[in-house]
Amino acid sequence: MREFEALLENFWIIKDRDKELYHEIKDAYSTLKSFIENKLGYRLLINPYLIKMEKLPGRAEAWMGIQQFESPMEYAFFCLLLVFLEDYGQQEQFILSQVTEFIQSTFPGEEKVEWTLYRHRIYLVKVLNLAVEMGLIKVDEGESSHFTTALETEVLYESTGISRYFARDFSRNILSYKKWDDLEQDEWFDIDPDRGAVRRHRVYRRIFLSPAVFSEGAEDPDFLYLKNFRSMLQKDVEDFLDSSLHLHKSCAILMLEGEKNFRETLPDQKVISGIAIQVCTVIRKMLTEGKLTLRDDDTILLSQEQLERIIDDCREQYVKGWSKEFREMSSVKLYNEINSYMSGFLLLERLNDQEFKILPLAGKVSGKYPADFGGNK
Repeated sequence: MREFEALLENFWIIKDRDKELYHEIKDAYSTLKSFIENKLGYRLLINPYLIKMEKLPGRAEAWMGIQQFESPMEYAFFCLLLVFLEDYGQQEQFILSQVTEFIQSTFPGEEKVEWTLYRHRIYLVKVLNLAVEMGLIKVDEGESSHFTTALETEVLYESTGISRYFARDFSRNILSYKKWDDLEQDEWFDIDPDRGAVRRHRVYRRIFLSPAVFSEGAEDPDFLYLKNFRSMLQKDVEDFLDSSLHLHKSCAILMLEGEKNFRETLPDQKVISGIAIQVCTVIRKMLTEGKLTLRDDDTILLSQEQLERIIDDCREQYVKGWSKEFREMSSVKLYNEINSYMSGFLLLERLNDQEFKILPLAGKVSGKYPADFGGNK
């Protein structure tokens, strides 16, 4: 169902940017609303400006942050920009120096904001670029990127007025929360998390948002739900995503069928995706040859040295098919890039500085170049 795919893939659908899709989703509202509210427990917001499915994770995972951000300060800057925009309605203008003054005067962190620091200017430019990309603001005159090299840069911006719909609603004052998982449990305070609608919503969210759901033992309530309601889940996956649910002993995977417009899938056309699959293929071969041991939970423990040797082996076997960037990349950077990518897709988990756990999903993917592949010249 194209309308549900769009809601799943996009933070929101802005009417001015895609009127056709906006109206398609609006026309399918009654069909979507029942599934989204009853199975996922999400709120579907529709107003004259946008449509938004408020996607909350079934379980918070490391890869779920804003991909462009690398530090807590960037998140803080973004939140302060949202606060700043509360005073600006649709089409109201402001300039860059107003933003910098507001952030500098209200930043709550221990580190003082100093715009003379290149790092802080880079952070702000990334935040402003994201705000433009998401449709929160428009650039009327100037270039945000110039601020990185010229402190006196001015840029004229315009508020679109939709920033007020960015943040989700909370059931209580978040200042009363003591730890991060209070935010995760906000919807379900004082409710048994492993029964009824709470468990149903959590399982559906994990299936539709995460690369895989892993069994955490015989009494794992989420995996028991997957087993007991497999037929219902499969029908919903087919009806709303035209795909299939694969349920194995240790993991459940949503397998996409046909052409989908998702930005991040495994595999995709990125070179790093192919390298990750090659790493999984080598690991699978080593397991078959008895060089690695499969544990009871279908995971494999590898030392950092073992994993690096496997990546080196892939480089030696398949490097002709890699792009110039990866062919010439230093070993240390290559290890870090592969570890980060595979962690994001739940193919592996770093346990500590010297040890990794290969997760069950890695055993479900493999691939190799055709025998007549000549590689890049």
